[in-house]
Amino acid sequence: MHMHLLQLGRIPYAEGIRVMNEVVAARKAGTIGDTLLLLEHEPVLTLGRNATRANILASDEALAAKGVEVHEINRGGDVTYHGPGQLVGYPIFDLRGDLPGKKGPHLGPVDFVRLMEEALILTCKDFGVPAQRICKLTGVWTYAGGSVPEKKIAAIGIHVSQAVTSHGFALNVTTDLRDFQWIVPCGIADKPVTSLELETPLDPPPTLAEVANHVAAKFGHVFQRQVLAVESLEDLLDLGVTA
Repeated sequence: MHMHLLQLGRIPYAEGIRVMNEVVAARKAGTIGDTLLLLEHEPVLTLGRNATRANILASDEALAAKGVEVHEINRGGDVTYHGPGQLVGYPIFDLRGDLPGKKGPHLGPVDFVRLMEEALILTCKDFGVPAQRICKLTGVWTYAGGSVPEKKIAAIGIHVSQAVTSHGFALNVTTDLRDFQWIVPCGIADKPVTSLELETPLDPPPTLAEVANHVAAKFGHVFQRQVLAVESLEDLLDLGVTA
């Protein structure tokens, strides 16, 4: 079994969603296999299905002055921030496929999220950062220490349509965490956010490109897929034409 990997670099949010939707359509049509998109966005706030506008603390005028767009989308979860230095991943997987832990005709969405969390936890470990799940709080978190609470290092929110997943995760690598002051991240007010750059003992800290390569490898390991990189969206979609 294999998994396609397409790295898109830094692109506007709307462009990332356009690419994601094209890949989702191809996966639903069965013309391509499971695919992981890795990218970086310009500053943007996204509101999931469970979001409330009250969790955006900045005014519309302040956000507009900073060039920050706000998008309402169909993933699960509340409000989150994407921006430079953050690795965003959109795993486009068919849950009816041969996936670890599948017991019925398809893998459950929650089980899929748990596998995503595991890949990100293993990635953090690669860079010397112990990370964990917290019961009833989706995402990946550091461990508490002394008076310091657990801190969120990766947010997760997915959508499933016709058994195919979309949207995914956002892992803070070298993110400017001051930008999270615009929101109540994921609607959780009492736990701060952090980044690999702040938590890693490595000097220098890892780059976004290094982390992306580790994430791809860990997704391949956790989902039991051989990772096959493609250079462009066109090359990926052409796989369906030539298959």
